[in-house]
Amino acid sequence: MQEVKNKILELREKINDHNYNYYVVDNPVISDIEYDTLLRELDQLEKQYPDLISPDSPTQRVGATPLSSFKSFEHSIPMLSLENAMNNEELIAYYKRTKKGLNGNANIKFVAEPKLDGIGVELIYEDGVLVRGLTRGDGVTGEDITQNLKTIRAIPLTLRTDKRDSPKLLEVRGEVFMMKSEFQNLNKSREKKEEPLFANPRNAAAGSLRQLDSSITAERPLSIYCYEAGNIIGESFSSHKDFLEALLEWGFPVNNEISLTDDVDQIIAYHKDLEERRNSLPYEIDGTVFKVNDINQRNILGSRSRSPRWAIAGKFKAIQVTSIVTDIVASIGRTGAITPVAKLEPVNVGGVMVTNATLHNQDEVDRKDIRVGDTVWVQRAGDVIPEVVKVVSEKRPSNTTRYRLPIECPSCNGDIIRPDGESVARCFNLSCSAQTKGRIKHFISKGGLDIDGFGEKLVDQLVEKELINTYDNIFTLSFDDLVNLERMAEKSAHNILDSIENSKKTTFARFIYALGIRNVGSHLSKVLESHFNSDLNKFQKTTYEELESINEVGPIVAEAIIRFWSDQSNVLIVSKCMENGVEFIKDSYPVNDIFDNLSFVFTGSLEKLKRNDAKNIVELNGGRVSSSVSKNTSFLVAGSSAGSKLKKAQELGVKVITEFDFLKMIENE
Repeated sequence: MQEVKNKILELREKINDHNYNYYVVDNPVISDIEYDTLLRELDQLEKQYPDLISPDSPTQRVGATPLSSFKSFEHSIPMLSLENAMNNEELIAYYKRTKKGLNGNANIKFVAEPKLDGIGVELIYEDGVLVRGLTRGDGVTGEDITQNLKTIRAIPLTLRTDKRDSPKLLEVRGEVFMMKSEFQNLNKSREKKEEPLFANPRNAAAGSLRQLDSSITAERPLSIYCYEAGNIIGESFSSHKDFLEALLEWGFPVNNEISLTDDVDQIIAYHKDLEERRNSLPYEIDGTVFKVNDINQRNILGSRSRSPRWAIAGKFKAIQVTSIVTDIVASIGRTGAITPVAKLEPVNVGGVMVTNATLHNQDEVDRKDIRVGDTVWVQRAGDVIPEVVKVVSEKRPSNTTRYRLPIECPSCNGDIIRPDGESVARCFNLSCSAQTKGRIKHFISKGGLDIDGFGEKLVDQLVEKELINTYDNIFTLSFDDLVNLERMAEKSAHNILDSIENSKKTTFARFIYALGIRNVGSHLSKVLESHFNSDLNKFQKTTYEELESINEVGPIVAEAIIRFWSDQSNVLIVSKCMENGVEFIKDSYPVNDIFDNLSFVFTGSLEKLKRNDAKNIVELNGGRVSSSVSKNTSFLVAGSSAGSKLKKAQELGVKVITEFDFLKMIENE
């Protein structure tokens, strides 16, 4: 047994060393295949001798049971915000305040670093072992996301002690982010699967850390840089630079752009240099951070209620370019909200081609006085959402006129009304074709009833020809209704009717999501499914008080649900859906652990199963489904017309099986 223990310890040490070489010092010494071999050997030994498994083993990064919710924990030392300096003058003012706070001490050094556009976290180690990972939260209290943070291989599960002993307690703050290239690859993958795209790397990182199932987080390419200390017991530092060096020795990744500056001129020069280079960096940054290096000087300066006096964030100017407003159009959403949208001459803003910019509402249009024909400054708010900053008034043509939202809906000619106290104007005609199209497109979407072959163009045709105007009409469509449509072949019509019939058997959660109740997304639909046990009658008769008592359902959602069921037209439509054969089913697939620790990728066209059904089968049996093939993939299930994923699996030596083989694996159980 001792021999086995020694072998396990040896393998863990080798794997941790390789993680350090790869993620921290960027100097890998073995191939991916060699690394996987070591990890597989360790995993097999631990499965054979489960008593020897420890929480800090490299095999324990993924595989925790999905959570029902995140628990809250208080930070031992608050994670304060930083005061912002919006220009050089404010950076100079910070420098002068700092000197004054230290009685004019001329010997002040500052640690300068990029301000990463990511998610702040805290890692807590006891006797060198990671015991908890928290979000920043409100700075005082964060959420426990330990099992998600453990999936990030750059984070050491156990501190390295070959150069420095581990302290009794170590709290390390850092920023979780996603590299630009990884973000692009992730969105390409999601686009292929017709999943919603992430707006930017920060949103992608935030969404990944908020997963209750850590196996989903593990599929996301997250990175981290560590840069600050919380509470430390058993070790002390005289300077922040010394602490950063200790972080490297303990195995934490630290940004190589961090530098030591001596005076205000160097501070401004560092800020200017990074702002000029921000687009060439492999990750998103939105500014710089400057911190007093000497810990004793920090203690003298102290903190305000929300920010330390010894640090400041230098903010970059948003990237702005000019374009011309070619038109302003009113867009109608499925809830009736009318939004003015500026059509722009195509312009590149920070690497993104922009052709439209929301103008939000009439108040915003009036405040900025934006007109068709205007030359305008355009930026991406938060480096994400295109917005019109201001008009270049000296370039305004003489014949422009002020823009006003239409008083009639451009879709149905109904009255546009702006309720008292609200900034958004709406069309309240529930028969409005634009709203109708939006509601039905949501109803048949991937997260809703997911009707194969029923695309947006088909919805447009059916609504325009008045063949459907409510959800339930979908279930009464006939062959003649479909075959007479533009570009509709007989076979396609039959296939769509078959898909409609198949969609009638759905889950309670999917159906509720499909109804489009405001603020009720796919996750909340599953929460409601669990609470009401898929009983539609109970859900319809629920009360505001009952809804508010449900975890994750707040007052806004509760009010929206009550309002939805108070509308008798909604009750009637849902009733007709049920009369036309909609019924709720529960997953009837076998549930066991035959796919425990196995990863599947599906490619090509499956004959027997829908993709979602296949995914459910894997997950219900303890496995996980990934969108892309990697060295960690256990099986590639290849249907007809399999493409690049099949080629990559063959190159990596991943086992390729057919849909028939996959179904046999279940039957054999």
